Amino acid sequence: MSKAIDFRPVILAGGSGTRFWPRSRRARAKQVLALDGERSMIQQTVERLKPLAKLDKTWIVTNEFLAHEIADQLPGLPAGQLVQEPVARNTAPACGLAAFLIERQNPDAVLGIFPSDHVIADEPRFLKALQKGIALAAAGDNMVVLGIEPTRAETGYGYIETGDYTGDESALHVRRFIEKPNQNRAEDFVAAGNYYWNSGIFLWSARTLANAVREHLPETAPLLESIAAAHGTPEFEEVFHSLYPKCENISVDYAVLEPRSAKGEHLSHLYCLPAEFSWNDLGSWASLYEYQIETRLRGDGDGNVAESEGHITIEAGNNYIYSPRKFVALVGVENLVIVDTEDALLIAHRDHSQDVGKIVKELGLIGRTELI
Repeated sequence: MSKAIDFRPVILAGGSGTRFWPRSRRARAKQVLALDGERSMIQQTVERLKPLAKLDKTWIVTNEFLAHEIADQLPGLPAGQLVQEPVARNTAPACGLAAFLIERQNPDAVLGIFPSDHVIADEPRFLKALQKGIALAAAGDNMVVLGIEPTRAETGYGYIETGDYTGDESALHVRRFIEKPNQNRAEDFVAAGNYYWNSGIFLWSARTLANAVREHLPETAPLLESIAAAHGTPEFEEVFHSLYPKCENISVDYAVLEPRSAKGEHLSHLYCLPAEFSWNDLGSWASLYEYQIETRLRGDGDGNVAESEGHITIEAGNNYIYSPRKFVALVGVENLVIVDTEDALLIAHRDHSQDVGKIVKELGLIGRTELI
């Protein structure tokens, strides 16, 4: 009888979500907001993983601004598994620390790295893909990334170039990871047919990831190991705050996956599992609008999406409106994002919604930190 695989989800929830300002703030970032339903993004992430791992097997990596809200939203999460980064250091140190912490408990445990703010439909297919990826990750020194088949030439996502299928045709070998391309390259990738969007969902054993961090981040790895060794002791917070800022600020893609793929697709033990479920990285107000139009969650006959006390539109189309406390009337405008909160009002063109984060930087420069 085969031994059950010890699966440990690691949910990355440290981002500030500045492109969803003014709803998203430092202590109420995107991952703790309910953007497409009654439950927050992180609650949805945890809930969809529960068939494979209960809350006592789940780890959350976040920051000091969001930790209290996340703890409130996830009652039953062990306090020691809510890790609060003292400073942001991108995804490689966050994933590496989780690997070293879990390696001390069970080196054979399979870690699943999950962003906290993605929307996934068709959960049975999602779970089926995960089970397949978990088994592959547990079978050796393997790293597995879930790839999303592109539906358009998207320039806001990273891409994965794939090679041949494995012998049992369970997954594709990875040739290389590619950062966000320009429009022409994105069109070429989609036309080629062997490129996938990088979902940011990774699977590997604690030992495999820990060893990869030791190999590719030789200066950061000892710092993370020292922090992991102090976990659960009275010295943990002091060690964490002292050593973590010294870690390299780098993504796990750059630090571990790209060097691994450079070995050649048949030598890297790096695999892409094509996903057959609907996936959306809600990265801006425009992407939230598009998701709600595509899934018909909201929207009138003129393409306006409104979450408001009420609204009227006259010769106005394809606008996103968030105004839960006010009635909104639009006349003769198109492709706008309008977000009204108690202390701020955002009006932007949908094509510029990726630039909303710049407002947060400007607010910091002029000292309006109460709006951040």
